[in-house]
Amino acid sequence: MLYENYQFLCRLTDEAMLPCYKGSTFRGGVFGRALKRVVCALKRQECDQCLLKKRCVYAMVFETQDTMDTPECSRIAAAPHPFVIEPPLTMETRFSEGSSFDFRLLLFGEANRNLPYFIYAFEQMGKIGIGKRVNGKRGHFSLEQVKAGEKPIYSSADQTLKTENPPILSLKDNGEFQKRTFRLRLSMITPLRLKFENRLKADLPFHVLVRAMLRRMSSLYNFYGEGEPSLDYRGLVKKAMDVKIVDEDLNWFDWRRYSFRQDKAMLMGGMVGSVTYEGDMGEYMPLIEFCSKVHLGKQTSFGPGKIQAEIVE
Repeated sequence: MLYENYQFLCRLTDEAMLPCYKGSTFRGGVFGRALKRVVCALKRQECDQCLLKKRCVYAMVFETQDTMDTPECSRIAAAPHPFVIEPPLTMETRFSEGSSFDFRLLLFGEANRNLPYFIYAFEQMGKIGIGKRVNGKRGHFSLEQVKAGEKPIYSSADQTLKTENPPILSLKDNGEFQKRTFRLRLSMITPLRLKFENRLKADLPFHVLVRAMLRRMSSLYNFYGEGEPSLDYRGLVKKAMDVKIVDEDLNWFDWRRYSFRQDKAMLMGGMVGSVTYEGDMGEYMPLIEFCSKVHLGKQTSFGPGKIQAEIVE
């Protein structure tokens, strides 16, 4: 699967008041409106009735289920969005003029070919403004530079984009952890929203984590990669039930976002903190490393579900 992690380096040109969880800054509709303004050819046409939706970058990003055909034999019914925006992780809410406002954009599959539209949309988003109004106006920002990984590929100074083929992200198994029992600490860097048996979870047994990781991996590979991976899904889930939790420090974090489509504020939430597992987890490490790069759970597109794993003694 084609995959790249782009870093957007921005600077606020006004004072800004932002929420504690910055993902809602993008989720609030500003990015979507900016992208649609950039790419939409038929301004008054509804996306679901538009003849261009199969070719439209906005529809591909925000109306993904209507534009992607489900592969044959896929266990995933709906296509995931082809992007994740990783917001700034600071809990600070008030920013002065001149402060940095950096974030990352993850793109999957052919969405990488549309990077120029994303760049231009974020530039437009900076002009529209973000956050609550301060002295009658929202905070504006300017995009200064974009990096692919750590390599600069775009600068606002010369307006030139240096495009390269994005790398391929795959499930890598180097055999290092095969048949080893160890302890693994999993940290939720941003709120993790998981459903199990049609309910949002506030705890995280290892088998629930594995089910979620398999769904995420399967959905991305089916729609943006090489198709369904050849894995023993049932066997992996069954074996995961033998892994025990030895330490848990999980809390539920709620945040509000505004939905332009539904014209109302919505309460969102997810798990934060960490959980430590003990057991034979060697064969799960490639899956954990994969999901640590692509996020996990529900509503990942605007930052939730960023996980980090480390082996502990």
